[in-house]
Formats: sequence, C-alpha cells, structure tokens
Amino acid sequence: MKKNILVTGGAGYIGSITILELIRNTDFDIISIDNFLNSSPKTFQRIKNITGRDIPNYNVDLRDLKALKEIFQNHKIDGIIHFAALKSVPESLIKPHWYYDNNLNSQLNIMKCCEDFGVEYLIFSSSCSVYGEVQELPVDENTVLSPPKCPYAHTKKIGEEILAFWSVQQKIHTIALRYFNPVGADPSGLLGEDPRNTPTNLVPVITGSAIGNLPPVKVFGTDYPTRDGSCIRDYVHVNDIADAHIKALLYLFKHKNFSYFDIINLGTGSGVTVLEMIHAFEKVTQQKLNFVLSERRDGDVAQIYSNPQKAKDLIQWVPKYDVHQMMETAWKWQLNLKNEN
Repeated sequence: MKKNILVTGGAGYIGSITILELIRNTDFDIISIDNFLNSSPKTFQRIKNITGRDIPNYNVDLRDLKALKEIFQNHKIDGIIHFAALKSVPESLIKPHWYYDNNLNSQLNIMKCCEDFGVEYLIFSSSCSVYGEVQELPVDENTVLSPPKCPYAHTKKIGEEILAFWSVQQKIHTIALRYFNPVGADPSGLLGEDPRNTPTNLVPVITGSAIGNLPPVKVFGTDYPTRDGSCIRDYVHVNDIADAHIKALLYLFKHKNFSYFDIINLGTGSGVTVLEMIHAFEKVTQQKLNFVLSERRDGDVAQIYSNPQKAKDLIQWVPKYDVHQMMETAWKWQLNLKNEN
C-alpha cells in the first residue's frame, strides 16, 4: 500500500523542490499544506507542468489546530516533512513575537497531530543558524551551540530541543536536518525560489538584481576575519537538500530500531565567501554584477561551514552540485520566471 507523505510549506522554496524529487524518485502519494504567506499558488501548476502530477494543497495556517486536525482525519498520513516556518533573519529581528508564535506553535500542532493520528515518522527542517558564532570549523553535530544570533535561529534551536524530549516519550521517529545555505533551482529551470516578499537570501538577491528587479546587491560586511572580508557560508544546491529529506525519511521507514531522535548536518563541507559567490555568478553568466560594499548586518555570523560526514555515513547523502551549477540553475530559473510573468 502506498504511503501518504505530508509536506508542510509545500509551495515554498525547499518544500516545492522536495515534492518534485518525491514525485521523481518515490511512489508516495503527497499532500501539501501551505497558506501562501510567503509563497505562490503558481508553484503547484509549475510542479504539474514538470511532472504531470496534481498535488493537493490545503490553504491552512498550521496554528489553526482544528483545521489541521480535519486534514489528518481526511488522510491517513504515514510520514511528515515539516518545512513550514518563517525564515528571514532580518525580519525575525524586527518581528520576534511573530516568529516565535508562527514557528513554534505550528510545530507544536504538527506534533499534536502526530500523537492523535498515529504518525510515527517526522523530518524536521532545522538550520545551521542554531550553531551561532562558533569557535572551531567545520561544525559537526557535536559542536556546542553558541547563543542564537536572531529569533529565527532561536525558534529552530527551541524546536530541536522540544523534539528531542517529545520524540523519545511519544516513540515517534524524528530526524532534524540542519541545513546550511540552500541555493539554486531545479535543473529544468521551471521551479525555484519565488518568495512573495522581497528576498533576503544571497542568490535570489543576486539574480533579482542582475535581471533588474532589485537594486544593486549589498555585501554586508567587508571586515570579517575571512579570505576577502565578506561572510563565509556553506552553500548547498536545493535539489541536494531535497534529496537528503527523502533519504532521511526512507531511512526512518527502513530502520525500526532507530533511537527516535537524531540530528544531521546538510552541507558540502566547503565555505564560500559572499564575494566568491558573486564572482561565480559573473563567470557563469558572463556579465558583471552591480554590487556595493556595506556595513555588517545584525544577526549574521562571520563564517560557518559543515562537516557532512554523518549525512554520508547514516543516510548515504552526498551533494552532487557545485557552486557554478548552483548559479547556473538559479539564473536559468530567474530568466524563466521573467518570461512567465
């Protein structure tokens, strides 16, 4: 019998690409919940254009427990991939209460439905931001967490801590995936990041600026203790991130003796500066990017990149895309998005 997989935030950037990869690589039936707070209903038509599949989506706020329970009553859910959350570092500093309310109460309601409807498998979308300002690099899953730099990171840290207790007590198999910086778009060029609000992540800011939709790119901070003074991040292609979620879920289905809760980093193991990312874009597109050097931005850590060994050992996940492919697919998507509009 086919398994039913619920993807929360299914119209979002990583959620939609994960749905795409689920269709391509599994025989699961897929249900989405997304209230389009920072995503577009067009996403599901794009998925259909690529795969021919209609994905049912419920336009429900996960904080509405009654409405959420009705979905679980209508579908026998076997596993959940929980993406839905607010994710902007700068916005979380301006609206902390909104972030705590949305991210934590949504998660608590998903957990409640797991209990009430017998869902035994959960993949939680976490973030490398939980590490804070680390003293040693690369970070692995045993790296001691420093104080969070922003409310967004704090919600993910709290979310993990809640799951660590709850999963064991309720005997629900849970993996928290701490991913680093998802970038790029589906290689088809037909699906990628399309936020309703102005993007704050580096790559869509670069492509949006290059195509004329956004002002010149701001490089926040040029005096960090890095190769060129700009921040270092571990950029991972979004299709690789999606693949890891599927591998983690399949791992849980297969390993009944799993100890109920674990954490896995998703990164390439290589740090790339902001300026290096800009130059990679220029090399791929053969065009100069208009950017300006600016002051540091609150909430940013100087540098962080991962040790991805655990992901390789436990779920056999190895990233396939390099930095230039990340930029190439992101630009292809940006051009298609312009033509679509």
